[in-house]
Amino acid sequence: MSHHFDTPTAQKDPRINICDFYLFEGRPQTVVMALTVNPDAGISGPDTFHEEGLYAFRFDLDKDAREDVSFKVRFGTVTHAGGHDHGHEQTVEVLLCTGHAARHGIDGKVVAKGRTGEIVMGEGGVHIYAGLAPDIFAGDSAALGAFRTALFKENRFDPAAFQNRQNFFARRNVTAIVLEVPCHMIGHGTVHAWATASLYGHAPEVQVSRWGLPLITNIFMPDLDMREAFNRATPSGDAEDFGGQIGAVAEKLAGLAGSAAPADHAKQLVARLCPVTLPYVLDTPAVFDAGGFNGRALADDVMDVILTLAANTALGDGIAPDKTRIRGDFPYFGPAYSKQEQVGVVPVRPVPKQ
Repeated sequence: MSHHFDTPTAQKDPRINICDFYLFEGRPQTVVMALTVNPDAGISGPDTFHEEGLYAFRFDLDKDAREDVSFKVRFGTVTHAGGHDHGHEQTVEVLLCTGHAARHGIDGKVVAKGRTGEIVMGEGGVHIYAGLAPDIFAGDSAALGAFRTALFKENRFDPAAFQNRQNFFARRNVTAIVLEVPCHMIGHGTVHAWATASLYGHAPEVQVSRWGLPLITNIFMPDLDMREAFNRATPSGDAEDFGGQIGAVAEKLAGLAGSAAPADHAKQLVARLCPVTLPYVLDTPAVFDAGGFNGRALADDVMDVILTLAANTALGDGIAPDKTRIRGDFPYFGPAYSKQEQVGVVPVRPVPKQ
């Protein structure tokens, strides 16, 4: 899994569980940012966004691991679409925040507003879509679980675990927030980005989920308390707070895999992964592979990349994202899987009440 149901908070309320984060080139001179929540939406999770949730795309422009520009998205009360009981809709509003407001609160300029389930065109070329979408992330969850059990409980390297070759996420949906904006609204050159979900309502703002790079919690943090702490932390403290854990797992895994100089590999990997943000050169094609990170496109097979980097040896689960569910224009996610297509899909957990 990427970050699906990765903490107790995420399991309790999937609406604030950031599953994945994407960053790639859109129309000429634009950048697309997308985050997904509600793993297994409609089956094991809701198909709505939290009414007191504040979903943010955060951009560091000067390499201090603190955001300088943020796009923050919030939603209104859930209503039944068209007055029927067969779907939900909410109002959606996008704010562009800079300076201190980029880090905290909602003091920003409204650049788009509309309703979920619709493509909304805002000011200055801003586009947003928020609603049900197919889960593009692909991976063999059972195989990863067996691999982690071998590593953490049996102290062994088990690449044979990945012979299962079953995409756990096939025919499952998520809810996505997809935002396309002109690059100049962010800046120029290289940015370092991440996404967060916070609760911001009657109480002070509290961050509960974040995503910068894939599979950080699921591969490097078997301890649930550490996962929870990571999701509530900011990138500026990653090297100090989580670098030791990431390095220890990488050194152990590389050593068991027979890789040369596992301690040196661990140091190099921590330097590459911390702070846990996604680097991207604006207005360039996105590429996420073992050779380097430059954003992340929808079709990038990130599980193979992170497994290979962690072990310092080629690893893969034989599963790749379904490109037939990706479109070439906004909102880039294709149609969500229909009820007919999902016949036989087994729930991961009971559907929470909405």
